[in-house]
Amino acid sequence: QVQLEESGGGLVQAGGSLRLSCTASGRMAYVMGWFRQAPGKERDFVAGISARGTNTMYGDSVKGRFNISRDNAKDTVYLQMNSLTPEDTAVYYCAAKSRTLIRTPASAYDYWGQGTQVTVSS
Repeated sequence: QVQLEESGGGLVQAGGSLRLSCTASGRMAYVMGWFRQAPGKERDFVAGISARGTNTMYGDSVKGRFNISRDNAKDTVYLQMNSLTPEDTAVYYCAAKSRTLIRTPASAYDYWGQGTQVTVSS
């Protein structure tokens, strides 16, 4: 069983940066992912990282702006978000999956955090 808790969300102006953190209790030997969901929209894949941090994957809309990393010694995964735009406004969720491949569908993930709000003002 894994419990996930996100932090680091908030209000930022367009062009600014935020770093989200997700701390896990229990085993960290999982693929970790970040998803986001805006009002009235589906939950979309943002980024994923393999259990050892050697492989990463990004959604097309965030490539070159966001960076996912993890520190297994601290049971924490991070999402560094740069050059933020109002279109990045959403609730951001941390997720974990027990199989080895990074996958983009939300249905592939077994555990979820409660989410943290990110609001980007224009």
